[in-house]
Formats: sequence, C-alpha cells, structure tokens
Amino acid sequence: MSGKHIWKLAITGILVAFCLSYLIPLEDTDFAEAMRERTESSEFHALLDRAVEASETSETPLSVYMALKRIANEERIDLSQYFPDMRLEANLTNVQKRNNILLPVLLEESKSNLKRGLDIQGGISVTFEVDPAALAEVPQAERNEKLADAINIIERRVNSYGVTEPIVRPIGENRIELQLAGVNTKDNPDLLDTVKKPARLDFREVHPTARPGVDPRPVGYEAMTMIQESSGQEYEVELYVKRIPSLTGKYVADAFPRSTEMGGIEVILRLTDEGADLFADVTRELAAQADGGGAPGRLAIVLDGELQSAPTVREEIRGGSASITGRYTQREAIDLANTLNNPLELPLEVVEMYEVGPSMAQDSIESGITASKIGVVAVASFMIIYFFVGGLVALVSVVLNILIVLGVLASFNATLTLPGIAGIILTVGMAVDANILIFERVREELRNGKTLKTAVEGGFSKVFSTIFDANVTTLLVSIVMLGFGTGPVKGFGLTLAIGVASTMFCALVVTRVLMELIFESGALKKFTTLSILNDPKIDFLKFRKPAFIASWTLVIIGVVVLATKGDSIYGIDFTGGDEVILSFQDRLDEAEVRDTLAAADIGESIPLYQTQLGGADEVLRIQAGFNKGDAVVAALQSAHPEAGFEVVGKNEIGPSVGAEIQKNAFLSIGISLGLILLYIAFRFEIGYGVGAVVATIHDILLTLGVFVLVPGHQFTAPMVAAILLIVGYSLNDTIVLFDRIREELTLRPTSKLREVINIAINAVISRSLLTSITTLLASLSLMIFGKGVINDIAFTFTIGIITGTFSSIFIASPVFFFWHKGDRRSVESSHDTAPEYDWQASSKVSTSSSSTAE
Repeated sequence: MSGKHIWKLAITGILVAFCLSYLIPLEDTDFAEAMRERTESSEFHALLDRAVEASETSETPLSVYMALKRIANEERIDLSQYFPDMRLEANLTNVQKRNNILLPVLLEESKSNLKRGLDIQGGISVTFEVDPAALAEVPQAERNEKLADAINIIERRVNSYGVTEPIVRPIGENRIELQLAGVNTKDNPDLLDTVKKPARLDFREVHPTARPGVDPRPVGYEAMTMIQESSGQEYEVELYVKRIPSLTGKYVADAFPRSTEMGGIEVILRLTDEGADLFADVTRELAAQADGGGAPGRLAIVLDGELQSAPTVREEIRGGSASITGRYTQREAIDLANTLNNPLELPLEVVEMYEVGPSMAQDSIESGITASKIGVVAVASFMIIYFFVGGLVALVSVVLNILIVLGVLASFNATLTLPGIAGIILTVGMAVDANILIFERVREELRNGKTLKTAVEGGFSKVFSTIFDANVTTLLVSIVMLGFGTGPVKGFGLTLAIGVASTMFCALVVTRVLMELIFESGALKKFTTLSILNDPKIDFLKFRKPAFIASWTLVIIGVVVLATKGDSIYGIDFTGGDEVILSFQDRLDEAEVRDTLAAADIGESIPLYQTQLGGADEVLRIQAGFNKGDAVVAALQSAHPEAGFEVVGKNEIGPSVGAEIQKNAFLSIGISLGLILLYIAFRFEIGYGVGAVVATIHDILLTLGVFVLVPGHQFTAPMVAAILLIVGYSLNDTIVLFDRIREELTLRPTSKLREVINIAINAVISRSLLTSITTLLASLSLMIFGKGVINDIAFTFTIGIITGTFSSIFIASPVFFFWHKGDRRSVESSHDTAPEYDWQASSKVSTSSSSTAE
C-alpha cells in the first residue's frame, strides 16, 4: 500500500471516528443513570438517590434533574466537587450559581447530540395569552401588528436556546401558540419565563443622599433593592430610585454579553443615535453633582421592575455605550442580552401547556421508514447489478457520506427535521450521481484504449471539474439559505452545506482510494458494467423548439391555475384554519381519524394527540381548514359513536409558516439564482449562467404547475423543503451537461456549436438516465409506500427529477444555444472555454452492445 493511500485512509478513519463520537448514543440516556456512570462518588450517588425519591413522590411533575438542583441549592452543596473535570470560574464562589452552570451541562451530556424535530418526535405545546387590559390600550388597527411582532420576538428568543424550527402562530385574537421540539419543561422551567418576559428596561436616577430605613422617601422616588455579593456572601442594598426613567430600553440598538477583566460577565448596550445623546445629557448631569463637593451621582438600571445595578457616574459618557454589571452566569447574560434585543411590548401569561405527539403522524413516520428501507435496497441493488464491484464501492462511499452528514449535524447540536431529511436525500442523490459520473468517465477512458490504471486516473482527473462546479453551485444555494432563511429553509440549508462538503470528500477521496486499492491489488483485471446506451448519436437540438414550447405551455397553464385557485391550494400551514379539541373514551389511530375525515370530504386535516402537563388525560386536537370545525366533529361522532368524542375546545389558528418564512424562502431562492448566474459566468461564461437559471426557474414553475393540476394536493410546510430539493437537483444536472459542453468545445475546435452541444448531450445522456433511475427508485418507493406528508414530498420530488433531466437537455442547452445565436465564436469571445485536461487522443476502441467495458 502506497503512502498516498495510507494518508487518505487515515483521514477517512479519523473523520468517521469523529462522527461516531457525536452520534453515539443515538438516543437520550436517563439523567440519573448517566450521572451514576459519570462519577463514582458514593456521596453524590446518595444525593442522586434522594433526588430520584423526591421526583417519584412529588405531587407536581418534578424531574430527577430539577429535584437534584433543588436539593443542592437549598442545602448549599457545591456539586462541582464531584466533577473535578468540569472547570468553573475560580472567582465564582456563589454555590447556587455554580450549580446553575454545572447542571445544564451535565443534562446536555445525557442527551443525544442529534435531536429530532417536532415533526418527528413531538414536544410541548404552550399557549400564551396577552393581558386583556394591556391589549385594550392598543388601538384596534395596531393589534394584529403587535401580535405579529410578539410572535417574531418569541421565535427569536426560543432560537437562542438552540431549539430549531419552533412553531409559533396566533390563536384567535389574543393568544399565541408555541410548539417546541424535544423540550421538557420539567428540566427547563425557566425557558417559558424567559420567552414571555416583557423586558422593560429603564435608566433611573438614584437619590444622591437619602437612603431607605434612614431617611423618609423623597417625593417622586421609590425604594428598590438589589443583590450584591462579596467574598461569596450575598447581601441586599436598598436605594431610593426615581419613578420616572431618564431613559428607556427603546433606545437600545444592540445588547450582547462580554467577559470582564476580573473574570465576570457584563452585558454591553449599544444605544441608538438619539439614545446616545440623551444618555450623554443624563450622565453629564449626574457627574456634575460632584462639582459641589458631594459624591458623583448614580444611575440605576432597572429591568422588568427589578433593580439590576446602580453604577456611579463620574464623567459624561459619550459614544452611546453602557454596561449592565452583576453576578451573572453566562446563560443569564445571554438571556438578558437576548431579551433586551427583542423586548416584548405586550405582557403574556401561560394559559395551557401540553405534551404533543409528532406533527407528522405516527403512521406517516412508520411508512416513511419502511419506504426508505425499500428505496435503499432498490438503489443498492441497481448500483451493484449495473456497476458490479463499482456499485459496491459507490455504496460504501454513500454510506460514509450519510454518516459524515449526520455526525457533523450532531456536532453542531442540530435538530433533525423533515426539511433536514430532504437535504440528506439530496445529498444521497448528489453522492450517487458523483459516483456514476466517475464510473462513466472510467468507461470512456477504457473505450479510448487506456489501461485500467490510466483509465481510473484519467476518469477522476476529468470528472473533478464537473463535481467541483456542481457542488459549489449547490453550496451557494445552501449558504444563502443559512444567511437569509428561517425555520425549514435554514434547516435545509445547513444539511445541504454539510452534504456538499461530504459528497466531494467521499467521491474524490474515498471512492478513488477504494478503486485504486482494488485494481492495484490485482484482485480485478477489468472494470465491468452494464450499458444503457452505446455511443448514441441523437440530434437533441432538433427537438428543442417543440419541447421548449410544450414545456413552457404547461408552465403557463400551471401558473394560471395557481393564480385562479388562490388560497385554496394552500394547506393549513400557510393559511391557518379551525382547531377542535376533543375528549374521547376509545382512542383511534391518527390514520383512522384522517381517513374518516377524508371520506367526509373535509379536506386537509392534522390530528394530534396531546396530554396536559401534570395531568393524565389525553385529548385529540384536530386542525382543519376554516369553517370546517363543526364538520370535523360531526363526521367523527357519526362514523365512530363508540369513541365517545366530546368537544372541549375550539380555536381559530393562524399559519405555522408565517409571512417571514415565506418571504425568506423566495428571497433565498432569488439570491441563490443570482449568485449562481455570477459564479457560472465566472467559471464558464454568461450564456451558461443564463441557461442554468432559466432551467431552474422552469423546473420550479413546472413542478408547481403539475402539483396543482393533479387533484388532492395542497401546499404544506414540508413542500418548502421539496421545492428547495428540486432547485438543488436541477442545478446539479445542468452543471454536469454544461461542463461537458465546455470540454467538447476545447476538444473540437472546428465543430459548430450545434454539433458540439449534441455531442456533449449524447456523452452524458447515459449518466443522466442512470442518475434519474437511481433517484427515482428512492422517490418512487417513498411515493408508493409512504403516507401523508411523505407521499406529498416524494410526489413533488418525482416530478422534479423528471423535469430536471428534461430541462438540462431541452431548456438549459437551447437557451445557451439561443444566447449565442448558434455561433461558437460568441462563446469563445466571452470566456476562455478551455479547461486544463491531460487528454490523450488515443484511437477509439469500437464497442459493441455487450455488457462489458474494459
């Protein structure tokens, strides 16, 4: 084994070990069990036993984690002594704060790094209600706007806790529903308090001389208390603080935590220009108090009615910067900064809390798993039958690819949701395609008379540019989604970005080293594959006009249908609807509920079972379209009288895919297409970029058109991921063809542009068909055997695969041809078309229609 193989295998081994270290364990570990394994201290084990007992005997829901935290804080037991490897700040002597830092880290250690989203594993549902008195003070015209602001603020606050893709939507006129994936309020009791804090920030002057308990309260002041700490001991300090603030939090432009020179943490405030001027005026007046021989003034910082600190002001402070100091932990400082950046104007109260099942029904999840297994077996079988040993190599490479994507996601502590899974599906498609590209190039080299070793080297050399360009364009899409997207768009973008890097590594490193080791060992003397097409010579551009006209006619029809159907094509995720909450005596399966409602012509319905936190009674929550609530109840009571359904609540719910997510999805796609145009213009030339963008837009519109033309389909939240999936697939297919056109232009300096394009299409048509077949095997298995939303995504992607393959040949290439008016001189004058290839013009070996390429 040569040195170049050893280092490649070593890097692969290290990467796999890294990913496995984050993926194991795959499931969460019981906290008590994890802590017993974490330390051997018998004294700590005794504390843990007490916590377990307290959890089991508590009248209210209490986790072992919270019971341990309560015991340690009440008895002032420093838990860090049992975990010497966990280093805390040396100057942090407060036992409670040390425990509050340590315990969340230990809790996180007991959980799987790769978390499941709300659509896969469920979580909690919390309903907030706006204080009616506060809402009454808001003009009627501004109420919806204020509620929308509150929804956006709650979503941003929850995201700071690392909860990916929360669902936040309005219910009725004064309620907001928040759904969180995999969150346990028994272990996160402060989360909801942080989410609903109004964050009223005031800067108030402190009375220069009077003190509570010593002097009478001056007019216009109130007594306030703050906690200070010295030598590990906390004590209270009382001050008289002005009731009317000199400055409020509305002038805060930005807030962020920062470590101090003394090892503590403070929160830095950046004020707006107007706020900076006001702050300078206030601090100048306070500093001037010392001119008369007295002490400098103090400026109190009051948050939500509680005195945080009262620093002395010795000079005028310009520049619009201030700091809030206190004995904050890092989490507390982050929470404070996040709250100040997103202040809620309307006070909220929690009125309902439920544990909810997965938003994707259990039957959909189970059918999806079954369909995925069938798809994997189908793709694996096809690759092995077609490419023989090459197929086995490709499967090893693809499996490692999936492992790397999941491992890196876990290292980011990411949440795996349905859009993320769509990103993995696209990654698998790109990985299979990359291997097919490699094998088809190796076959070409063999047909040109090269030896097996030279053919493998030449195949990888020539395919590098194609794989690189295809993956970089996909990476641009994912970067834009990460930067501008929210919710499902961002989740898809993260998975896709990781998938691009892992695909290039596995295709160009893992596949290559495995093939070289197999052939250099002498175990195989030839590279044997089946063949779909042998040296085709089809004049594809001959059909460009009728194909172009037919496809765009279908696009126009689809767009017209989209426009005429209006909101009727959108599901509950986009429009909102009615929600009914039912009690029952006999529990029906979600699939049975959905089938009953479908038979009653209710339209889209989402049944979810949920249990109130702290209670044992389960209820059935059903979401349907507007004005369908009564029909839902009637249909279920009529079809299943034995279930004993009774209405316990009705609501009108807003969309879970808010306007911001929709806007950012379109913005992400638009910016992505612009960047792709620039990149392809730089790497190729502008005509290629125009062709790629037009083909991608065509595929999106055609897929949407076909989707709405087929009865029984509506746009739901996961469809955002499906459309993004098509964008990635379409680009990948188009770049492969354009890279071959560029190469053929260099190899055939005297051929006309039309001839070159036809030669390039014929050269890659076999690869296009193979990639489409393998991808269709996976998507068709999901479409045939999957249920619910899985079926919808698979149906959409199946359309996208067909349109993507079609558009590369009959849209992208003709647009490129039209752009340059059929003249290759126009292409050559626009850009250097010659890639650096070590091409040997060997005599071609004629091939028959046999099934072996050597």
